[in-house]
Amino acid sequence: MDALYDSLAGLSSFALYFVISIVAFFVFKIVYAFVTPHDEWQLVRDEQNIAAAIGFGGAMIGFAIALAGAISNSEFLLDYAIWALIATFAQILAFLILRFTFMPKIAERIANNEVSAGIILACVSIAIGLINAACMTY
Repeated sequence: MDALYDSLAGLSSFALYFVISIVAFFVFKIVYAFVTPHDEWQLVRDEQNIAAAIGFGGAMIGFAIALAGAISNSEFLLDYAIWALIATFAQILAFLILRFTFMPKIAERIANNEVSAGIILACVSIAIGLINAACMTY
C-alpha cells in the first residue's frame, strides 16, 4: 500500500504542470495565429487545408517537445512557466525566420494548400522544438 501512496505523492505536481501546459498550448495557439498571416484553424476547419494542418501540427509538436524539455529541467513551477513562455517565442521566431528568409511566400503557399510548404514548416518547427528543448538543459 505504501508503494501506491508513494506513486500518488506526485499527483498534485503532475496536475499543476499539466494544467499549465494546457494553458500554454492555448496561449501558443492564439499567439501563433496572431503572428501568422493566415488563420490555421479556419483553413483546417473550414477549408480542410492539409498544408495548414501539417504546418500547424508540426508547430504544436515542436512546442510540445520544448515544453517537455522545460518540464524535465525546471526546478519549480514558475521556472517552468517562464521557459514555456520562452518556448512560445522560439517557435514564433522559427516561423518568422522561415517566412522572411528561406520561404518568403510560405504563408501564401500554405493558404493555397501546397503540402510541401506545410511539410517544411512542420519540419522546421519540430527541429526548433528539439533544439529549444536541448538548450533548456542547465
